[in-house]
Amino acid sequence: MNYFFSTIFSFFALFLKPFSVKYSCLLKWGDIGMDLKSIWTTFLAKIEEQVAPASYDVWFKDTILHNIEDNIAYIIVPMEIHKTHLEENYNNIMQEIFTDITGSIFTFKYLLDEEITSEIKEEPKTNVIMETNLNPQYTFENFVVGESNKFARATSLAVAEKPGFMYNPLFIYGNSGLGKTHLMHAIGNYIIKNSNKRVLYVTSEKFVSDFIGINKKNSEGNNFDNVEIFKRKYRDIDVLMIDDIQYLGNANQTQQEFFNTFNDLYGNNKQIIISSDRSPDDLKLLEDRLRTRFNWGLTIDILPPDFKLRMDIIDKKVESHGLNIDFPQDVKEFIASNCTSDIRKLEGAITRVVAYATMMSGSNITLDLAVEALKDYFTKSIISKNKINQVQQLVANHYNISVEDLKGKKRSANIKSPRQIAMYICRTVLGESLPKIGNEFGGKDHTTVMHSVEKIKQELKTNEILEMEITKIVNQIK
Repeated sequence: MNYFFSTIFSFFALFLKPFSVKYSCLLKWGDIGMDLKSIWTTFLAKIEEQVAPASYDVWFKDTILHNIEDNIAYIIVPMEIHKTHLEENYNNIMQEIFTDITGSIFTFKYLLDEEITSEIKEEPKTNVIMETNLNPQYTFENFVVGESNKFARATSLAVAEKPGFMYNPLFIYGNSGLGKTHLMHAIGNYIIKNSNKRVLYVTSEKFVSDFIGINKKNSEGNNFDNVEIFKRKYRDIDVLMIDDIQYLGNANQTQQEFFNTFNDLYGNNKQIIISSDRSPDDLKLLEDRLRTRFNWGLTIDILPPDFKLRMDIIDKKVESHGLNIDFPQDVKEFIASNCTSDIRKLEGAITRVVAYATMMSGSNITLDLAVEALKDYFTKSIISKNKINQVQQLVANHYNISVEDLKGKKRSANIKSPRQIAMYICRTVLGESLPKIGNEFGGKDHTTVMHSVEKIKQELKTNEILEMEITKIVNQIK
């Protein structure tokens, strides 16, 4: 008898084996006949008990369970904003309830009606090796979120999930050190990780430099190869990110090329992401047609972090140093209270305190030690907020002219030479980019700055008096 039942059981096991993989997730549910509609009806009933009525009506009522495949539950949502909001605010409770119903752990993927296609799986990844210039350390996971930047992060994530269709172009602006570059890299890293799309991140200075390279002729006396390489780099891609677009001002030919590149990418539904220290309408040195196009998509600004966000950022940075226990709360509050507008300054303050404690024979970090370590740091940060302005003021004082003279168009010898000296110092001592220097000197073209720098370099080879004057100005800066 036992042999008979064993034989019957082996027969059914052999018969059911081809179906075991395909329907393994259904078998775990304990009810093979349970369809998608009844699963979601049960889910919605349970979620309604857990959330406020208004929240249920807005975020859950009109959702639909579209499909379950490869441990992913595909949910249809009414609007794009539902994707981010459900992911960030309800993911844990949704997974808990869904696991109770199905007996299996699933991740959720949110789709709009128009995104439903006959093939729901992601396009396969291929190993495409190309230049991206992305910093892998900048991700959405380590971007610290607060009231001042949560909309920017949510929007950036939406773009990363569906590049070329959501908010194109995306224009991010705000003061230096608030996280614009971090978000751009995070978008690029997310896209690279989750698709086979081609992504390129460059600064506007790099774009200008590459464009200048087009004009170099080969041995045959033409530049056709350079033009082709440039176009392939900037147009044969899926996502183009340009950082600090404001430094494209007054480079007229480069603006023309960027205009053509923008039109080509936009016309082919390729994602364009741009950052600046000011809004499109305030980029007066850029052509109107460019500023108009920057407003075609979505423009978002990042505001300086409030005290709570600054404290969260400090906690995150301290954690990365492995100093959670040894970094007192009052030291964190001291740094957060004095560094109010620049996240990079927060990071610099933490590094400075840690370094100071190490140099003091491994002293414990205390408020007194932090005050001593940072006694000049916050003041210097204010003074050095715009070093180019500082150079302009020192040069103007030295040669008994005004800063406006340096920024103006007068070409008399008593103004032209100091202007070239100031540009030279900004380039060689401060290491500022050519477009930025030109922008700060009344919108001069980057080639004008380049010419000025080279001219002073040549004069210094034979003019000892000039060398002494420049040394004196540089020492005042330092």
